[in-house]
Amino acid sequence: MTGFFDSLTGAAQPPLFSCFPSRNVLQWTKTAREGTSVADLNTDIRFIKGVGETRAKALEKLHIRTLGDLISYYPRRWEDRTKLFPIRDLPEGEYACCRAMLAQEPTAHRISGGQTVVKVRAVDEGGVLDITFFHQEYRKNALHRGETYIFYGRAEGGGIRRRMANPLLEKEGGQQLTGRIMPVYPLTAGITQIMMAKAVRQGLDECRDLPEDVLPDEIRRAHHLCYAGFALENIHFPTSPEALNTARRRLVFEELFLLSCGLSLLRQRRESVHGLPCRAADMSDFYAALPFALTAAQRRAIEDAVGDMTSGRPMNRLCQGDVGSGKTMVAAACVWFAAQSGWQSALMAPTEILARQHYENLAPLFARFGLRCALLTGSTPARERRGILEGLQAGDIALCIGTHALLTEDVTYNALGLVITDEQHRFGVDQRSALSRKGSSPHLLVLSATPIPRTLALIIYGDLDVSIIDELPPGRQPVDTFVVGEKYRLRLNAFIRKQVAEGHQVFVICPLVGEEDDLPDERKAATAYARQLREKTFPDLRVSLLHGRMKAGEKEKVMASFAAGESDILVSTTVVEVGVDVPNATLMVVENADRFGLSQLHQLRGRVGRGKAQSYCVLLSDTQNPETRRRLKALAATNDGFRIAEEDLKLRGPGDFFGSRQHGLPTLKAADLSCDMPLLAEARDAAQTLMAADPRLTAPEHAVLRRRIQALFDLNEGTLN
Repeated sequence: MTGFFDSLTGAAQPPLFSCFPSRNVLQWTKTAREGTSVADLNTDIRFIKGVGETRAKALEKLHIRTLGDLISYYPRRWEDRTKLFPIRDLPEGEYACCRAMLAQEPTAHRISGGQTVVKVRAVDEGGVLDITFFHQEYRKNALHRGETYIFYGRAEGGGIRRRMANPLLEKEGGQQLTGRIMPVYPLTAGITQIMMAKAVRQGLDECRDLPEDVLPDEIRRAHHLCYAGFALENIHFPTSPEALNTARRRLVFEELFLLSCGLSLLRQRRESVHGLPCRAADMSDFYAALPFALTAAQRRAIEDAVGDMTSGRPMNRLCQGDVGSGKTMVAAACVWFAAQSGWQSALMAPTEILARQHYENLAPLFARFGLRCALLTGSTPARERRGILEGLQAGDIALCIGTHALLTEDVTYNALGLVITDEQHRFGVDQRSALSRKGSSPHLLVLSATPIPRTLALIIYGDLDVSIIDELPPGRQPVDTFVVGEKYRLRLNAFIRKQVAEGHQVFVICPLVGEEDDLPDERKAATAYARQLREKTFPDLRVSLLHGRMKAGEKEKVMASFAAGESDILVSTTVVEVGVDVPNATLMVVENADRFGLSQLHQLRGRVGRGKAQSYCVLLSDTQNPETRRRLKALAATNDGFRIAEEDLKLRGPGDFFGSRQHGLPTLKAADLSCDMPLLAEARDAAQTLMAADPRLTAPEHAVLRRRIQALFDLNEGTLN
């Protein structure tokens, strides 16, 4: 990404200055006129008052290294501690504040395990509050009878007598921990909420006049947005709920506006690159060779791709559609079309078993046209591999299908013109780029079976054009889906036996196990459940096990064995979300289905229903949460992945679509696309209007905006195509 704007203007840019700066570490600077030390937004946080070396190391785990990082580390939520309740009116089970006087001196005693418990009683005019402090022995000597405090905690019990454990407290009038709206930050070991709040407060005080306002005044006024300084102050320490909403709206708009402008510039850069020329060819020859008719949606996607490949610019297209919608045939049409102009193609799949599946489907098809295919994976024998490498170099192989083995240095092509990656979210974009670099600006087609609302896809996939296959081939049966509770367990077990007795196979999916702040242990969950099924529930059936902690070769061996019919039941975590076709599998059982997102459940459901027999998906959940039950019933009501994706976006946000960030775009810090979609449309409209008037942001009044976008995208150097 070096020279992000250079390719647009041919001119180098001045050093960056941004509220969200690059990682350069600049020390304190001296103001000659005043002779005082002042902070720069790139100042290392070690030099911020109250931070120091030890806390700076802890903060680095949160990617906070500079003063700019610190003030742009936004809270994940806020607690309103402005309202005081009488003790008897404290809402049960909720965090709230009350004012109370200590009615007695604290007492301390030890309990089992050697820990000390301090107890004290506080009262107000109408109630009694019994307070217990664990691991806070110092409270015994710090609190005294007759003193009045503001307590903030979760009240238990009812009536005039209530209880609190480990509340926050401060003397009346302190207003450091209570009497205000408090930020709650994501933390790491060694950093507490109070430490973080103090560091941010100090950081804001140090750079009060430093941030430049990135939004042009006319846009800020037209969209009724506050100034940047007000937004930064009130996103951390809001003076009122209204001030918080105003601040957040400004920062969300700014973030989405910058992203939209940056993507527009990326698209301009892409359009300035000359693509490999493909001459027009009659696709009817390809269609006639297929043993089935393509759907209208498939033909539209092919027309989109062919239009790209003959445009004179490199194709950069995402083709997304449900499992079974026929994306592979779209890819095959592109391979055939590229071959008509003498170009070779490479198709990269995330697993060896998927690569082999593609090869077995496509090699016979291309043989009809006299086009040679090859399969290159980590397990390809050395002699066969040498022959494939020679064929690629000589240009004798039209399509090479493989895994990451396609990326190794010794794989060279005579004329690589088309790169296809299957299951986009299983690859980092750097891997896509590495494969593309084996040619000279080859065309790129990305396939994804994760349906994503179009507006969100435009953000997630950056400057990729999007084709959507929104219909299934005729004859494809929908999967019957049911949501049941634990009381149906015996009936479900009988149904599993029935499916196996009829010669079919069954997937059983276990959720990850782990506390909220711990890494989940998928091995523990799946292994224990597989043992239970094997030893107690189905001792007469063949039960196999698959989880993400297995080595790649071991996982592929288990999946291949299951696909070959060598086991009846496969117990797995979500590692089977994208996997080999098992047409004989007719039942998908998902344990604790409420722990999964709808889009993920839909992907899991797509593992069955791939053969001729009727298939089923059973979602097990005893949740009483009405919203969660509504989500699961929404999934059971439709097999349309795009409707499900829209519902998932509304209910859970975009996190479900990608477990890890691999699309290479700048991280969204303020925006939550699950609830900020209207603001996204507003910001994109504003960006399009501005870019139409000044496509390369060369006007002097847009200099700050240019520098901010430069900084924002340079942090993701090497990750965008």
